[in-house]
Amino acid sequence: MEPGSQTVDEGCRLVYSMDTLTPAERSERMGRVRAKDTKPEMLVRRLVHGMGYRYRLHRRDLPGIPDLVFPSRGKIIFVHGCFWHRHGTCRYTRWPKSKLEFWKPKLEANRRRDQVNQRALRRMGWKVLVVWECQVDDVERLRDRIGAFLEGED
Repeated sequence: MEPGSQTVDEGCRLVYSMDTLTPAERSERMGRVRAKDTKPEMLVRRLVHGMGYRYRLHRRDLPGIPDLVFPSRGKIIFVHGCFWHRHGTCRYTRWPKSKLEFWKPKLEANRRRDQVNQRALRRMGWKVLVVWECQVDDVERLRDRIGAFLEGED
């Protein structure tokens, strides 16, 4: 079935394909989604490094595998994509138009898992900052926010 086309099923109902991509195109596009080294994460890393801070990346021994870890400061920064981690009413937080019965539980589970991991980190004594994808557009504001967090003015 072509993207955006319609067919008639056995029950004589019109069935619309809501996806504008073929299954192969959708698969290829979803395969490009990365868990680390995303554009927002790389921007935050360059910014933090340029501010003179040094950090560890993706510590697998910590809950949630934080993006940036500052062991000597006891601080952690997560860089979350607004869509994947459900950033409230952000413009990037929308629901997919197709297969909602698949995506809704998956995306809501991401959000719950993030909350559990952040609580666990705080119980371990870490201070946690979440930088959202939509917040990297305003670099000066982001620089101020990260600087305040890392210097203890959280």
